[in-house]
Amino acid sequence: MFKPKTQQNKLNNIPLLKYLYFPTVAFIMVFWLSPVTAASPPSLESLQVSQNTQWVLLTGCLVFFMNAGFAMLESGFCRSANAINVLAKNLIVFAIATIAFWILGFGFMFGDGNDFIGWNGFFLQGADNSPLTDNSYQGVFHSLKWAAIPLPAKFFFQLTFAGTTATIVSGAVAERIKFGAFIAFSFFLVLSYSITGHWIWGSAGDLNLPGGVLYNLGFRDFAGSTVVHSVGGWAALVGTFLLKPRLGKYRKFRRYEKPSPKETTFSGKRIISMPAHNLSTGTLGCFILWLGWYGFNAGSTLTANSEAIAHILLITLIAGAMGGISATFWSWQFYEKPSLAFMINGILAGCVSITASCAFVNITSAALIGVMGGVLVVWATIVLDKYEIDDPVGAISVHLVCGVWGTLAVGLFSQNPNSYAWSQDVFNLDQGGLVFGGSPNLLFAQLIGILLVGIFTVVSSAIAWIFISYFMYIISEAPRSEFKVYKYLRVLPKEEVVGIDSLFADNDHDVDRLRRDYLKRQQEKRSRRKR
Repeated sequence: MFKPKTQQNKLNNIPLLKYLYFPTVAFIMVFWLSPVTAASPPSLESLQVSQNTQWVLLTGCLVFFMNAGFAMLESGFCRSANAINVLAKNLIVFAIATIAFWILGFGFMFGDGNDFIGWNGFFLQGADNSPLTDNSYQGVFHSLKWAAIPLPAKFFFQLTFAGTTATIVSGAVAERIKFGAFIAFSFFLVLSYSITGHWIWGSAGDLNLPGGVLYNLGFRDFAGSTVVHSVGGWAALVGTFLLKPRLGKYRKFRRYEKPSPKETTFSGKRIISMPAHNLSTGTLGCFILWLGWYGFNAGSTLTANSEAIAHILLITLIAGAMGGISATFWSWQFYEKPSLAFMINGILAGCVSITASCAFVNITSAALIGVMGGVLVVWATIVLDKYEIDDPVGAISVHLVCGVWGTLAVGLFSQNPNSYAWSQDVFNLDQGGLVFGGSPNLLFAQLIGILLVGIFTVVSSAIAWIFISYFMYIISEAPRSEFKVYKYLRVLPKEEVVGIDSLFADNDHDVDRLRRDYLKRQQEKRSRRKR
């Protein structure tokens, strides 16, 4: 390459440049990288903590995303005039659960206290040196001292469970409950859930013991068939009973109508079908929930144990699949045609049924548990309808009935604790379930736990619903009349007929016109009766 003479002369005047260039660059690189190369490699403990934390946060996000699944499923199963209301409830409920669990719930559930309730850790405050574990742990959350993850990760994951519990109620009371009443009850339910959760997953008064009163009695629930699903189901049952059915759901047979056993309640009324308005979103919701359940169950390890995670994921998949197949078969037998709604709820029933035992059972047992869950969800839905318990989405059948069954399945199908290395510390019992040679003590403990949690949740939920209703009665601007619980929990009849979406600013219908049409129809009905 040609170079001007002036540039050649400048280079000849500094002959040392070509000898100093590479040594200078090398010195700079060594000086820059020396702090990095001098640092000691991360310890195995810190790597394990990092892996555990990433796993728990990932699965926590999956469980959080289950709220979208609930929103899609419930809005799809309800009528179109109530879709906005259902979506709003599923969105706001997690915000309410977050505040309630942060203020009091996490302390009640996992804070150090006695066998029945935690008294430390409110507002996530208090001593805590997580991720140190076992004897090295110092803090006020001894119930979680076995998990080698930071405290914020523990809180986030457990918060998603609290939010799921509150969401279960939303579908069962859909299409007639006041929005404000539901918000108030959601806050209460998170606190009630935290107290019963302490009995099973919390820290006892003796910090050497790993759990609360039910755990120390021998009750086992790995991921929440009772702690989460049954609690939400019991609260939903009480709310549905107090609210009474939707208008027009059950009525007397007309003279020209011939009663059919399939569509007749035990009191002789006709069951009126109120079909789902969009099973496309319902199906999407099912897929989201099924995906989220892998995080729900496998994430409950709170540890990146590859063998345990793989086992629990497969067990959850098998149970959900068998639940869907079983529900499809039995609903086909009853209705003489397949039902997409029961396919959806059958899959969810299988997942709920396996939640308590997913770390303790083998694949064959998981299939049997899922099959039974599918059977129960179909027949429970039919029986509840005949008792005039109006549950638009089948939440009580899925979460309460199958939650109880899944809890009992621990006492029947759990393997010997030595069968799986990861279950020895969590199971912490000498024998497995009754089917595999265990003693009846485990099954008896499961029964006791189901009854105690059920009684507490039913009584506390009834008190909360009645208190909320009475508060609505006191602040009501309407003329005072005789106090009735359901009257002040429900929207007005004309609002229910028009659709609760009419109470939301986002509704694009002509609400005044709809109300006028409703009043006109009511007047026409009265005039026909007089004739």
